[in-house]
Amino acid sequence: MTFLFTSPSIEDLIRLLRAWRFWVFGAFVGILLGAALYYVVPPPYRAKATVNVDFNLEQAWPKETDRQQFFYLERESRKLEELAWSDEIISQLSSEFAIVPEDLRGGKMLLSQPSDAGWHFYADDNDPQIAEGLASAWAEAFTLKVQSEVQAGNINEFVKLEVTQAQNLPKQRSISLSEYMLAGSMSFLTLAVFSVLFIKPKK
Repeated sequence: MTFLFTSPSIEDLIRLLRAWRFWVFGAFVGILLGAALYYVVPPPYRAKATVNVDFNLEQAWPKETDRQQFFYLERESRKLEELAWSDEIISQLSSEFAIVPEDLRGGKMLLSQPSDAGWHFYADDNDPQIAEGLASAWAEAFTLKVQSEVQAGNINEFVKLEVTQAQNLPKQRSISLSEYMLAGSMSFLTLAVFSVLFIKPKK
């Protein structure tokens, strides 16, 4: 076969449509390989703890404009986020779970926070119990740290936190089987289409 790295012509596109069995087969093979990879090298487990954060806007800014409330919410959210990743909390978790801070900050822990509502603390590990313990400890440490900062006057006194989910946490793979299968399917489908378009049989 000869490689022709040129833009596809109308004839190439027609040939692609005629070869639908080939690229459907490629997508099917990709699904199987994606599923096989999932079971051979599975992704880590992910646990999620939840802390409810209430900024009490009505009490903090009872007579102010929406814009001022927005800046208040943004400022206080940024403070809390910085506390969640602070050296104090990360060092505490690093010592408790024997995980270096670089790994904790490098993707092992994830924070999802919609400002004024439930803040979700995710932790990944190959051991589901460690993932659960890490997520729970992070949420608890964060809550205690924020409460101490409120008492010290560094965080607005109207900010209230409550750990709403720190026990018996949901644990599932960080990447689902369907995502592996979809990625495999798309990869081999792309490869199949590329083969039909750019690798032409000898005449």
